[in-house]
Amino acid sequence: MVLTPESGPLESQIHRAIRERVLAGQLAAGDRLPSSRALARALGVARSTIVLAYDRLRAEGFLDARAGSATRVASLPSPPLHGHNAPPPSPPPGMPDIVLDALRPGLPDLASFPHAAWARCLGARARAGRLIDLGYGGRAAGAPELRAAILSHVRATRGVVATPDQVVIVPSIRIAVEAIARIALSTAANPVAWVEEPGYIPIHTILKAAGARLVPLPCDSEGMDVTHAPGPPPRLICVTPSHQYPTGADMSLRRRLAVLGHAHASGAVVLEDDYDSEFQYDTRPVAALQGIDRTGSVAYLGTFSKILAPGLRVAYAVLPPRLVAPLTDFLSGRGIAVPIHLQLALADFITDGHLRAHIRRMNTLYADRMAGALAALRHHCDTVLIPGPGTGGLQLAARFTDPTRDDRAIARRLWSQGLGVRPLSDYHLGPAQPGLLLGIASATPEAMDRAARVIRACL
Repeated sequence: MVLTPESGPLESQIHRAIRERVLAGQLAAGDRLPSSRALARALGVARSTIVLAYDRLRAEGFLDARAGSATRVASLPSPPLHGHNAPPPSPPPGMPDIVLDALRPGLPDLASFPHAAWARCLGARARAGRLIDLGYGGRAAGAPELRAAILSHVRATRGVVATPDQVVIVPSIRIAVEAIARIALSTAANPVAWVEEPGYIPIHTILKAAGARLVPLPCDSEGMDVTHAPGPPPRLICVTPSHQYPTGADMSLRRRLAVLGHAHASGAVVLEDDYDSEFQYDTRPVAALQGIDRTGSVAYLGTFSKILAPGLRVAYAVLPPRLVAPLTDFLSGRGIAVPIHLQLALADFITDGHLRAHIRRMNTLYADRMAGALAALRHHCDTVLIPGPGTGGLQLAARFTDPTRDDRAIARRLWSQGLGVRPLSDYHLGPAQPGLLLGIASATPEAMDRAARVIRACL
């Protein structure tokens, strides 16, 4: 194992190296790993660096450790996949047509936007525009500077394995989903798309418009379960594995490998929507599904809407090599692009360290607000609501203790009182257990306490 300063944080390098050896079969189930002290001495790093890497691998299911015994490689539920084409390392229906930001799910705290740093980056690029950047210039995939900066970011923080030419810049995840769906389904005899139940309904709408036949698969505390999927094999598998929407569950390693196994067997494209997994409050974020894909099946989708602000309109796709040209053709044929000065400013914002600092600051803020939301709901609504674990993200799902309640009617009443909550029923294609989805990003403890009182009175 060779560690180099240019390859990112030491902990991430060690994490990746061990994970790759497990996935390649070089480390087998039950193999004993060196102690943290021994490996730290061998690599010339602090013991805490090894401990953090081991903890991260245990959280992801690659390692087992028990008190008083050695750390060993876990028994994976199915053999790792090896492929020859592996890539290199709005309001709910019936709601008033108004915008309510209080407790609105998915909206970041816009008051904390880093205006000064962003203005410097944007102003510098606007003042010093290069002629090459002002023409048409064959940049359908995006500015090379931004593609490289994004890859550096997701490689270090999300464990993504790719090269810069696999990164494509888009205005939104929805556009990427539409394009990939049309590409994947264009020649499919059975245009089946597996989707999460519950799941993100706007994506379902896009898939249906692209000709997909949706097959909802149940999600529990381990994420989507593909074990007993009915009907013909899928052409698309749509998942939010690192923070399931709306439940907040992390997909277990065995479920991740099962998804990849089905995708490899059927030739399906996995759409991994990694919309807000930078925000994790009790552990380090679980690495992306794309990072353990060895068959070129996963299209990894990310956005700056949750990290920074939705008004920026910048997202990206890290694609299997076979999808890069079709997606860029789709974008260029429709004139879809993010303004070049915005791309270059964002590249500077990332490479200068502003994005990393902002995420670190907001993770602390959002963790406090999630804790405050949980405390307020448990104090005021413990007999009527069962909140989820609240371990990450910008929203919190809470089920009703009484499953006969009409969550859509209750959400309409709460909207009339200024709370932009969503009914959980709106995220189901089939029968649902009713409840509410609450946004926590802008909810100060005082505001959340007031909101919890309103919810209790309404219920």
